[in-house]
Amino acid sequence: MTAADPLALDRQVCFALVATARSVVGVYKPVLEPLGLTHPQYLVMLALWERSPRTLRDVAEALSLEPATLSPLVKRLEAAGLLSRERRAGDERSLDIRLTDAGVALRERALEVPGQVVARLGLGLDELEATRDALTRLLEASRGA
Repeated sequence: MTAADPLALDRQVCFALVATARSVVGVYKPVLEPLGLTHPQYLVMLALWERSPRTLRDVAEALSLEPATLSPLVKRLEAAGLLSRERRAGDERSLDIRLTDAGVALRERALEVPGQVVARLGLGLDELEATRDALTRLLEASRGA
């Protein structure tokens, strides 16, 4: 095989994305542990820190998850006292999720997360933002494929 082999593992976008995602999420783990959050729970909290209350479906769409995948995360965050779930009056099918006072307060501590992750990665903020922007374009392109 040559370096130009189109089936070489190191030439695959899918492999680079999966391996990078696993590794970067691993960088978050020790940063999030003091907050009592896993990475998926952190993403839910980020969505709610942007806007609360939100419907379960709205949070699922924001995180590119199925509502059934999101439900267990939300239940664990509710058990931790960070959010509450409530059926919407007039529409029993719709579930509103809202931050509790503890969930709102946790945001202050979470403000340190991005800086700690940037420091652990050892890359410049400009490079990380350009990478994020490129990945966002790739995500949009893949959704259109």
